[in-house]
Amino acid sequence: MLKIFKTEIAGKINEINQFEKGCWIHLTNPSEQEKQRLVNELDIDLEFLQDALDEEEIGRIDKDGNRVMLFVDIPILTKEGSKEVYTTVPLGILVMENYFLTVCLEETAVINEFIRGKVKNFYTHMRTRFVLQILSTTSLYYLQYLKKINKQMETLETSLRQSMKNNEILSLLELQKSLVYFSTSLETNSLVNIRLLSGNYLEMYEEDKELLEDVRIEIKQAIKMTEMYTAILGNIMNGFGSVISNNVNHIVKLLTAITIIITMPMVIGTYYGMNVALPFQDNPKAFGIIMIMSATITIVTTLLFWRKKYF
Repeated sequence: MLKIFKTEIAGKINEINQFEKGCWIHLTNPSEQEKQRLVNELDIDLEFLQDALDEEEIGRIDKDGNRVMLFVDIPILTKEGSKEVYTTVPLGILVMENYFLTVCLEETAVINEFIRGKVKNFYTHMRTRFVLQILSTTSLYYLQYLKKINKQMETLETSLRQSMKNNEILSLLELQKSLVYFSTSLETNSLVNIRLLSGNYLEMYEEDKELLEDVRIEIKQAIKMTEMYTAILGNIMNGFGSVISNNVNHIVKLLTAITIIITMPMVIGTYYGMNVALPFQDNPKAFGIIMIMSATITIVTTLLFWRKKYF
């Protein structure tokens, strides 16, 4: 889908039909016809569009003449049944002399913030500021999703303390995978931010430098939060892994003790079932004596296992 936007002097964003100077062009999972339109009318490199639509594309920044190409990873929240899954998707940004182009494989909350006019002081023709506002909004969404992940971790931990279930453990594994995606993406975004600080790619004004510094702080904070939550989640997984292993050992010990206790009377009964001379075989109370022997041995064995805390 191809959409074109342009902000008025008052800051209101409007969707337009044709390419105009100072407009913002956004593509979401574009068709071949839409890509060819950009290639033919704006002389966009098709390779840039293909890279932006590659799920495995990593964050980077390049410059070709007066055009600057950036790739940043932005967080997305998707639904799989009743589960919330956090992952990242590349966003391609092409800064041209008269146009600003963004390309993404999926619709994202970050871009929707701009489309809905939720970002303050946003103007499509202010290209450098637009880039920095995208990076800032991306960082804020990372922080927002990390807080949600932390709350989900706490909820799952409480559930696991009450009852060990596979669903909770699998959900923790999904969160762990999300944190790995976030960590990798934030590191590459941080490198893009550092290269922007050099001033060799985009013209920076004083206000832009302040915004870029804010972005650097936000990314750093998100990285620290990701590292902290990853460590906490790892400790939770290791802790519950130890609990599960301990429970299994306890069950094995319990079943072993029960098996031995049940086996003792059977051994005695089998022994007296042999066709050989045995103690008490001529005693009229032999059956009673054997029962008392079996009960005594069973009770003694049970008490022994109880003292060893097998029960």
